[in-house]
Amino acid sequence: MAGHSQFKNIMHRKGRQDAQRAKIFTKLIREITTAARLGAADPNANPRLRAAVIAAREANMTRDTIDRAIKRGSGTDADTTYDEVRYEGYGPGGVALIVEALTNNRNRTAGEVRSTLTKHGGNLGESNSVSFMFDRVGEFRFPRSVGGADDVLEKAIDAGADDVVSGEGADGVHEIFCAQDSFNTVREALEKSLGQPSVAKLSWRPKSTTLVEGEAVQTLLDLIAALEDNDDVQNVYANFEVSDDALAKFAA
Repeated sequence: MAGHSQFKNIMHRKGRQDAQRAKIFTKLIREITTAARLGAADPNANPRLRAAVIAAREANMTRDTIDRAIKRGSGTDADTTYDEVRYEGYGPGGVALIVEALTNNRNRTAGEVRSTLTKHGGNLGESNSVSFMFDRVGEFRFPRSVGGADDVLEKAIDAGADDVVSGEGADGVHEIFCAQDSFNTVREALEKSLGQPSVAKLSWRPKSTTLVEGEAVQTLLDLIAALEDNDDVQNVYANFEVSDDALAKFAA
């Protein structure tokens, strides 16, 4: 278990998952607006928009709010236009980080990301300075309720996926990964066999991981939490794993 998934599991154990609905809604609305602007306003004809709408519904966003975000994105209001930007850098312990954001002010967001990294012992790098350490892949998430690990694995293989990671416990999820070029084909097949995924997107998966131990673990987790707390930041990816001793400490 490594990277962003591990971070989420640790944060869940510590009871520190983001509970600020306003921030969650802000990120979801930006994604819906951008997806509608870049593609069709009909979720059935726009996979990215469909995934964003599903995520919004799971967060209990009202239908009216979702519809307004779609209308904004499909209109011509310049105030609702967000640029997709990617920042790369390093965190404590030499962990490589990729930060994806949607922003209407690149200078502001770059400054905030740089400041957050510096404050937590990291630094912002140049474009493509760490992306070579990751694979660009399609990622899908399904709740445990869709089936057991073996059943999901079989259906994922039939759909053309490359890997499946099934979490443990009632709150665990099935994470399915595929090649970037196969994203749409795999998505369509998975929707037929498993239903609508809670997440369907292109993401960054680390090729290898950096072991983080001691005090650097807390610093790194605080860094990722601070980045995700930024309204402009949509996703944070990191190529790290935590030692068993550290995991036991956070689970305690």
